[in-house]
Amino acid sequence: MTAIALLALFLGILCGVFGENSVFVSWLSLNKDLVLYILMLSVGISIGMHRGFLGKIRKYHVKVFLIPLGTIFGSLAGGVLCGVLTGCPVGTAAAAASGLGWYSFAGITLENLAGARMGSIAFLSNLMREIFSFFSIPFLAKKLNDYACIAAAGATSEDTTLPMMIKYTSEESVVLSVVNGVICSAFVPILISVCHDI
Repeated sequence: MTAIALLALFLGILCGVFGENSVFVSWLSLNKDLVLYILMLSVGISIGMHRGFLGKIRKYHVKVFLIPLGTIFGSLAGGVLCGVLTGCPVGTAAAAASGLGWYSFAGITLENLAGARMGSIAFLSNLMREIFSFFSIPFLAKKLNDYACIAAAGATSEDTTLPMMIKYTSEESVVLSVVNGVICSAFVPILISVCHDI
């Protein structure tokens, strides 16, 4: 999965550099919002396909919300800190961190709100979060705990990093991982808009 994401990024860069006048690239540029809505629809479908999901959530009550809240607040704090250290506007830096690993959505959304430069930064920082999660989940599961794995993955804990969760954490943590991903993904559009407006 990591190799496919990196290959897609590399091919996209090549298309942007060499295929600027191609029909395909022009169509994508003109229909960014449509592509984004299709992406959001596919995330909704993946959430709906988890059978028995609601029954398992009821078992955890309020505890189920602690990991996503910690993930969101930790990500925002990291974004603010990076903004202060790099001289980037704090609201924009927090908006980039608000992608919570959902690189495709964060990149397009911030490009529309703050320009291509911030869109690229949001895309790459969230892509790097997902890639680092793949490599860090085995280490975090061994040295810390399953909850650290979930928090590191952010919004991707329900889909792309879920196979790593299944392999290196417990069955209970896999359920919490899906819940975390669903909640984080739901909050990403809101957080990006709110943080950008600060």
